[in-house]
Amino acid sequence: MSRNLSYQALTLRVRAQGESNREAWFLTAEEGIIRATIFGGPKSKLRAQVMPFHEGKLLVYHDPVKDTRKVSEFDIHSYRAGLRELYERIMAANAVAETILAFHGGGGNWEEASSLAASVLDALETADREASSRLALYFLWHWAGILGLRHKLSLGTNAPEPASGAGSWLKMIETLPAGEVKRVSLDTLSMEQAQFFTQSILSNALGKRLGGWDMI
Repeated sequence: MSRNLSYQALTLRVRAQGESNREAWFLTAEEGIIRATIFGGPKSKLRAQVMPFHEGKLLVYHDPVKDTRKVSEFDIHSYRAGLRELYERIMAANAVAETILAFHGGGGNWEEASSLAASVLDALETADREASSRLALYFLWHWAGILGLRHKLSLGTNAPEPASGAGSWLKMIETLPAGEVKRVSLDTLSMEQAQFFTQSILSNALGKRLGGWDMI
Protein backbone atom coordinates (compact mmCIF):
# COMPACT_ATOMS: atom_id res chain seq x y z
CA MET A 1 0.00 0.00 0.00
CA SER A 2 1.29 3.45 -0.93
CA ARG A 3 2.34 5.67 1.91
CA ASN A 4 1.69 8.79 -0.16
CA LEU A 5 -2.02 9.56 -0.32
CA SER A 6 -3.90 12.15 -2.37
CA TYR A 7 -7.24 13.74 -1.49
CA GLN A 8 -9.62 16.46 -2.55
CA ALA A 9 -9.83 18.13 0.83
CA LEU A 10 -11.51 20.95 2.70
CA THR A 11 -9.74 22.21 5.83
CA LEU A 12 -12.17 22.27 8.75
CA ARG A 13 -10.03 22.98 11.80
CA VAL A 14 -6.42 23.77 12.67
CA ARG A 15 -4.88 23.88 16.13
CA ALA A 16 -1.42 24.11 17.66
CA GLN A 17 0.45 20.89 18.40
CA GLY A 18 3.51 21.40 20.56
CA GLU A 19 5.70 24.46 20.11
CA SER A 20 5.95 24.64 16.33
CA ASN A 21 3.65 22.11 14.69
CA ARG A 22 -0.05 22.13 13.95
CA GLU A 23 -2.77 19.53 13.69
CA ALA A 24 -5.45 19.82 11.01
CA TRP A 25 -8.76 18.14 10.30
CA PHE A 26 -9.96 17.80 6.71
CA LEU A 27 -13.15 16.66 5.03
CA THR A 28 -12.23 14.52 2.04
CA ALA A 29 -14.39 12.99 -0.67
CA GLU A 30 -12.30 9.82 -0.50
CA GLU A 31 -12.15 8.95 3.21
CA GLY A 32 -14.33 11.44 5.05
CA ILE A 33 -12.62 13.09 8.01
CA ILE A 34 -8.85 12.72 8.24
CA ARG A 35 -6.39 14.28 10.66
CA ALA A 36 -2.82 15.16 9.75
CA THR A 37 0.13 17.02 11.26
CA ILE A 38 1.71 20.12 9.70
CA PHE A 39 5.37 20.30 10.61
CA GLY A 40 7.28 23.58 10.72
CA GLY A 41 7.40 26.91 12.48
CA PRO A 42 5.70 30.24 11.70
CA LYS A 43 7.60 30.65 8.41
CA SER A 44 6.49 27.28 7.06
CA LYS A 45 4.77 27.49 3.66
CA LEU A 46 2.43 24.63 4.56
CA ARG A 47 1.42 26.35 7.77
CA ALA A 48 0.22 29.35 5.75
CA GLN A 49 -1.58 27.15 3.23
CA VAL A 50 -3.44 24.85 5.60
CA MET A 51 -6.02 27.23 7.03
CA PRO A 52 -9.73 26.76 7.80
CA PHE A 53 -11.95 26.69 4.68
CA HIS A 54 -9.06 26.45 2.22
CA GLU A 55 -9.79 23.67 -0.25
CA GLY A 56 -7.67 21.83 -2.80
CA LYS A 57 -5.54 18.80 -3.56
CA LEU A 58 -3.98 17.46 -0.38
CA LEU A 59 -0.96 15.16 -0.33
CA VAL A 60 -0.40 13.23 2.88
CA TYR A 61 2.33 10.86 3.98
CA HIS A 62 0.93 7.96 6.01
CA ASP A 63 3.13 5.96 8.35
CA PRO A 64 1.32 2.60 8.63
CA VAL A 65 3.42 1.46 11.60
CA LYS A 66 2.59 4.44 13.81
CA ASP A 67 -0.67 5.11 11.94
CA THR A 68 0.18 8.78 11.69
CA ARG A 69 -0.27 11.27 8.84
CA LYS A 70 1.63 14.38 7.92
CA VAL A 71 0.81 16.98 5.30
CA SER A 72 3.29 16.90 2.41
CA GLU A 73 1.66 19.39 0.06
CA PHE A 74 -1.56 21.36 -0.30
CA ASP A 75 -2.41 22.75 -3.75
CA ILE A 76 -5.24 25.21 -3.00
CA HIS A 77 -7.93 26.01 -5.54
CA SER A 78 -10.29 27.87 -3.15
CA TYR A 79 -9.01 30.27 -0.47
CA ARG A 80 -12.43 31.79 0.35
CA ALA A 81 -10.91 34.98 1.73
CA GLY A 82 -14.32 36.66 1.63
CA LEU A 83 -15.54 34.57 4.56
CA ARG A 84 -13.40 36.66 6.92
CA GLU A 85 -14.71 39.99 5.68
CA LEU A 86 -18.01 39.76 7.59
CA TYR A 87 -18.63 38.42 11.09
CA GLU A 88 -21.86 36.63 10.12
CA ARG A 89 -20.13 34.85 7.25
CA ILE A 90 -17.34 33.41 9.36
CA MET A 91 -19.74 32.41 12.13
CA ALA A 92 -21.88 30.54 9.60
CA ALA A 93 -18.76 28.90 8.14
CA ASN A 94 -17.62 27.86 11.62
CA ALA A 95 -21.04 26.30 12.27
CA VAL A 96 -20.68 24.32 9.03
CA ALA A 97 -17.25 23.01 10.06
CA GLU A 98 -18.34 22.21 13.63
CA THR A 99 -21.36 20.28 12.37
CA ILE A 100 -19.33 18.23 9.88
CA LEU A 101 -16.79 17.29 12.55
CA ALA A 102 -19.45 16.45 15.14
CA PHE A 103 -21.14 14.05 12.73
CA HIS A 104 -17.84 12.53 11.55
CA GLY A 105 -18.16 13.77 8.00
CA GLY A 106 -21.70 12.54 7.36
CA GLY A 107 -21.17 8.82 7.76
CA GLY A 108 -20.22 7.30 4.43
CA ASN A 109 -21.73 9.98 2.20
CA TRP A 110 -18.41 11.79 1.86
CA GLU A 111 -18.76 12.99 -1.72
CA GLU A 112 -22.21 14.43 -1.05
CA ALA A 113 -21.00 16.00 2.19
CA SER A 114 -18.00 17.55 0.44
CA SER A 115 -20.15 18.93 -2.38
CA LEU A 116 -22.66 20.45 0.06
CA ALA A 117 -19.98 22.07 2.21
CA ALA A 118 -18.19 23.54 -0.81
CA SER A 119 -21.36 24.99 -2.33
CA VAL A 120 -22.45 26.62 0.94
CA LEU A 121 -19.02 28.06 1.71
CA ASP A 122 -18.73 29.43 -1.83
CA ALA A 123 -22.13 31.12 -1.49
CA LEU A 124 -21.17 32.53 1.92
CA GLU A 125 -18.22 34.41 0.44
CA THR A 126 -20.50 37.13 -0.93
CA ALA A 127 -23.52 36.78 1.38
CA ASP A 128 -24.83 39.65 3.48
CA ARG A 129 -25.71 39.28 7.17
CA GLU A 130 -29.22 37.89 6.71
CA ALA A 131 -28.26 35.64 3.82
CA SER A 132 -25.42 34.18 5.90
CA SER A 133 -27.94 32.93 8.47
CA ARG A 134 -30.16 31.50 5.74
CA LEU A 135 -27.21 29.70 4.18
CA ALA A 136 -26.26 28.20 7.55
CA LEU A 137 -29.83 26.95 7.90
CA TYR A 138 -29.70 25.66 4.31
CA PHE A 139 -26.60 23.66 5.19
CA LEU A 140 -28.12 22.19 8.36
CA TRP A 141 -31.32 21.16 6.58
CA HIS A 142 -29.41 19.50 3.75
CA TRP A 143 -27.06 17.91 6.29
CA ALA A 144 -30.09 16.38 7.97
CA GLY A 145 -30.98 15.00 4.54
CA ILE A 146 -27.55 13.42 4.12
CA LEU A 147 -27.98 11.75 7.50
CA GLY A 148 -31.46 10.49 6.58
CA LEU A 149 -33.18 12.54 9.29
CA ARG A 150 -35.43 14.86 7.30
CA HIS A 151 -38.34 12.43 7.25
CA LYS A 152 -38.80 13.01 10.98
CA LEU A 153 -41.37 15.79 10.74
CA SER A 154 -42.23 15.72 14.43
CA LEU A 155 -40.04 14.77 17.37
CA GLY A 156 -42.40 15.52 20.22
CA THR A 157 -42.14 18.46 22.58
CA ASN A 158 -38.44 19.02 21.90
CA ALA A 159 -38.93 19.58 18.18
CA PRO A 160 -42.49 20.51 17.19
CA GLU A 161 -43.35 20.48 13.53
CA PRO A 162 -42.56 23.92 12.05
CA ALA A 163 -45.33 26.35 11.13
CA SER A 164 -46.43 26.50 7.51
CA GLY A 165 -44.13 29.39 6.53
CA ALA A 166 -41.00 27.73 7.91
CA GLY A 167 -42.03 24.30 6.68
CA SER A 168 -42.68 25.56 3.15
CA TRP A 169 -39.31 27.31 3.04
CA LEU A 170 -37.48 24.20 4.21
CA LYS A 171 -39.26 22.13 1.59
CA MET A 172 -38.41 24.65 -1.12
CA ILE A 173 -34.68 24.76 -0.38
CA GLU A 174 -34.38 20.98 -0.74
CA THR A 175 -34.06 21.48 -4.51
CA LEU A 176 -32.55 24.97 -4.49
CA PRO A 177 -28.83 25.49 -5.24
CA ALA A 178 -26.95 27.13 -2.38
CA GLY A 179 -26.12 30.13 -4.52
CA GLU A 180 -29.82 30.95 -4.90
CA VAL A 181 -30.59 31.06 -1.18
CA LYS A 182 -29.51 34.69 -0.80
CA ARG A 183 -32.31 35.66 -3.21
CA VAL A 184 -35.05 33.91 -1.22
CA SER A 185 -36.14 35.86 1.87
CA LEU A 186 -37.65 34.48 5.06
CA ASP A 187 -39.38 36.49 7.77
CA THR A 188 -37.84 36.56 11.25
CA LEU A 189 -40.42 34.34 12.97
CA SER A 190 -40.33 31.68 10.27
CA MET A 191 -36.54 31.77 10.34
CA GLU A 192 -36.49 31.16 14.08
CA GLN A 193 -38.98 28.31 13.75
CA ALA A 194 -37.04 26.69 10.91
CA GLN A 195 -33.77 27.00 12.84
CA PHE A 196 -35.27 25.51 16.00
CA PHE A 197 -36.84 22.61 14.14
CA THR A 198 -33.73 21.78 12.13
CA GLN A 199 -31.32 22.13 15.04
CA SER A 200 -33.59 20.01 17.24
CA ILE A 201 -33.51 17.17 14.70
CA LEU A 202 -29.72 17.26 14.56
CA SER A 203 -29.17 17.71 18.30
CA ASN A 204 -31.50 14.80 19.07
CA ALA A 205 -29.52 12.59 16.69
CA LEU A 206 -26.19 13.79 18.07
CA GLY A 207 -27.19 13.75 21.72
CA LYS A 208 -26.13 17.34 22.30
CA ARG A 209 -26.46 20.83 20.92
CA LEU A 210 -23.49 22.45 19.21
CA GLY A 211 -22.37 25.85 20.45
CA GLY A 212 -21.74 27.15 16.94
CA TRP A 213 -25.46 26.97 16.14
CA ASP A 214 -26.12 29.77 18.63
CA MET A 215 -24.01 32.13 16.53
CA ILE A 216 -26.00 31.88 13.31
